[in-house]
Amino acid sequence: MAILLTGTALAQESSGLAFLGDRWIQEGSAGSLLIFIAIASATFLSDDLTCIAAGLFASNGSISVTLAVTACISGIFVGDMLLYAAGRTLGRQVIQKAPLKWMIQKGDLTRTTQWFERRGAIVILISRFTPGTRLPTFVTTGVLQLNTIRFAIYFLVTAALWAPLLVGAAYILGARATALLAAYQSIALPALIVLALLIWSLVHVILPLCSYGGRRRLLASWRRFTRWEFWPPWAFYPPVLFYVLLQAVKHRNLTAFTASNPSIVAGGFIGESKSRILRGLDGSAEYVARHTLVPASLETGARANAVDAFMTQAAISFPIVLKPDTGQRGMGVKITPSREEMMEYLAAADFDVVAQEYAAGREFGVFYYRIPGEASGRILSITDKRLPTVSGDGTRTLEQLILADDRAVCMARVHCRRHADRLTDIPADGEVVQLVELGTHCRGAVFENGAWVKTPQIEKIIDQISQAFPGFYFGRYDIRTPSVEDFQTGRNFKIVELNGVTSEVTHIYAPGYSLLAGYRDVMQQWRLAYEIGAANIRNGARPSTVGELIKLLLDYHPADI
Repeated sequence: MAILLTGTALAQESSGLAFLGDRWIQEGSAGSLLIFIAIASATFLSDDLTCIAAGLFASNGSISVTLAVTACISGIFVGDMLLYAAGRTLGRQVIQKAPLKWMIQKGDLTRTTQWFERRGAIVILISRFTPGTRLPTFVTTGVLQLNTIRFAIYFLVTAALWAPLLVGAAYILGARATALLAAYQSIALPALIVLALLIWSLVHVILPLCSYGGRRRLLASWRRFTRWEFWPPWAFYPPVLFYVLLQAVKHRNLTAFTASNPSIVAGGFIGESKSRILRGLDGSAEYVARHTLVPASLETGARANAVDAFMTQAAISFPIVLKPDTGQRGMGVKITPSREEMMEYLAAADFDVVAQEYAAGREFGVFYYRIPGEASGRILSITDKRLPTVSGDGTRTLEQLILADDRAVCMARVHCRRHADRLTDIPADGEVVQLVELGTHCRGAVFENGAWVKTPQIEKIIDQISQAFPGFYFGRYDIRTPSVEDFQTGRNFKIVELNGVTSEVTHIYAPGYSLLAGYRDVMQQWRLAYEIGAANIRNGARPSTVGELIKLLLDYHPADI
């Protein structure tokens, strides 16, 4: 092993190769097996340098070319398979832990897996010839649990192409092979990056400019970049986090906000149980959509029977809403129109599920707060949630209609993914196609400032409902109602969800709402959260500790299907 590791340095001596003049071992002897194992093992440290060293030994006559090549191929193949095995064994555990579990959803894994399955051979080939990309690529194939036999063949074939090239180059060129390898390694990855950027520009910019659909998609990307309502949370929230820290200093308690709702775990910071919160509204059951909790511990058949029993008892029929008991931002929520789709959902859901009656009509997000000790609370914000539609003209496909609509085009990727099975359909003239079923902004709903909806009657009813929930002071109701008039008079509406301290005053995402106004309103929300939490602490409530919040973050796993 020591000879292999020093072979490259020896090869660079100006006086020539300082190897033994005679072959070290006889072919087929026990010594040849040891050398074979030594070369193969050395590839685990650096396959490229080992191939060069083995080629240099062969050029000096110390070992045969056959031994050098076969040992290198074997070592590289075994090393690649070990990387694959490491990814397969440990990778899924890693992506199920924070922070990766917050960013990687089942749908993302499925799409990535399908992409690798389609293009695996070329990906492995490019990675084999590009130093610096092999380890992450090969581990990723294991994380995605791709077909073992197929990718083993890819690893073997690419190793059988790469190793003879390096061994042969070293055999022919001698000491110069090391310098050439160093030069190649210095430019291979940057060259690949430049090439990738050129190809990306060609595919995603130049070619799309040549078609109407491509130009509309580029317009969508530009609008999403320039309109802050579409920014991801990590781009919008840094100034808010700084303001939150100022509030923590002011109240001398970093986690005071978690006491804003003493009856909800951590005030509703993350991972709170939707069913438990809805049960807290039992005192106002006439205003709450009927629901039941279906535990993950039951078999699929038993879970379906539980939903059937709930529907019979509540005298409701399909469609019904199924959603994770601890979901966020509309993840995993599905309106199921039939028992067959309900069964499919329950079979795929490895989490506790809330089954809820479907409430039709307009949807509003109502943000409520009450300062402890005050007689009544107030509505801080109302969001008018619009579910976008397109109208057919009898000539254009659904995809063309989506791309042509000035608003829908901004969420074209989401809409086209959701309606993938009917994008080529041509809606009849005047036919209205609803693009979104749920009032979730990240899934395509349009949020408008609903301040115009607020009336003394609805504010009074919301306050009564909130005060009937002991220990609730701060959060957002998601409400559905058959008509705006009913809602404004405080009757005939259903609460489908109540979110705690980390819910948002979502009217800020209204098209045209200024960024500064958005920051102002969100910061006001967090100021109130700290004030209410601090008041509750003075009244005996216990805020969550930093350790408890970290545990909630680590334990939380976005549930999606």
